[in-house]
Amino acid sequence: MPAVTADTLTLPRLPELPEAGTAWRGVRRIIQARKFLEGEGFQVRRPFPGVDLSLADPFLLLDHMGAVEYGPGEAKGAPWHPHRGFETVTYIIDGAFEHTDSIGGGGLITDGATQWMTAGAGILHNEMPPQDMIAKGGLFHGVQLWVNLPKALKMVQPRYQDIKARDAKLLSSADGGALVRVIAGTLAGHDGPGVTYSPITYLHATVSPGARLAMPWPEDFNAMVYVLSGRGTIAEEGRPLEEGQLGVFGPGSALTMRAAAGQPGNSAAGWEILVLGGLPINEPISRYGPFVMNTRQEIVQAMEDFQAGRLGQIPAEHLAHRSSADEKL
Repeated sequence: MPAVTADTLTLPRLPELPEAGTAWRGVRRIIQARKFLEGEGFQVRRPFPGVDLSLADPFLLLDHMGAVEYGPGEAKGAPWHPHRGFETVTYIIDGAFEHTDSIGGGGLITDGATQWMTAGAGILHNEMPPQDMIAKGGLFHGVQLWVNLPKALKMVQPRYQDIKARDAKLLSSADGGALVRVIAGTLAGHDGPGVTYSPITYLHATVSPGARLAMPWPEDFNAMVYVLSGRGTIAEEGRPLEEGQLGVFGPGSALTMRAAAGQPGNSAAGWEILVLGGLPINEPISRYGPFVMNTRQEIVQAMEDFQAGRLGQIPAEHLAHRSSADEKL
């Protein structure tokens, strides 16, 4: 896995939490991700939105892309399409995506890098594999997270953050058995590089076989763990959690999880997990495709604004690659 790695013995360590007196969070629910086709037809695994989106608030969607080994000509992406009312966070673990948008943001996202796009009042963008991957194929693995914006910020000016792999804050578990990459938010006083509107924490951890990862967690945040690969257990009760599953925690002020001693063949390095949570917005949600607002009328307005060209313009050099998104809305 090319996502940034380091010698955990040289990194700042998470605090050792006492077993007694710590309000460990229990497991509220286990969710199996479902499979969908997105963009030009690439497969994603999606643990949410599901039956109860309030469990994930302020997050709206999590798409797990790959891991997949593309052959020549097989790599696919998401051509030009609009967004309004939230943020998209694309984290690439293996392979690469090229991002372009209507405000001039963009670049190559690869091997541990993150692109953070605030759609806000409206933006057009595309995410496509680079030409060499289309021509030659190769390994691709990534995640896209949608983060909601509160009503007061739905129409904020769009912005783009290019977060390089080297920018992530690297930490070690208390015993050195896990590497934690802080992409956004704060963990035990250590800040990630992502600048957020909605208060969240977003981490990628590699937990060595048999090792434990424990961490403090804000009591007013929800908390979830999604498994990218491998298997382990979460909470003190040791509920099993494996690739493609999301564990939702209940209340408390600390999280604990442990990688299984025996990992599947493709997970020899350990249990690969995302740990994420945030402060719930607790506002009505109205959504249609690429738009997430508070009311149906705001969705109708977003569609009208998109069709009238008020969400931005595709740069002239990219017009030949325009998607059919406007024909579908």
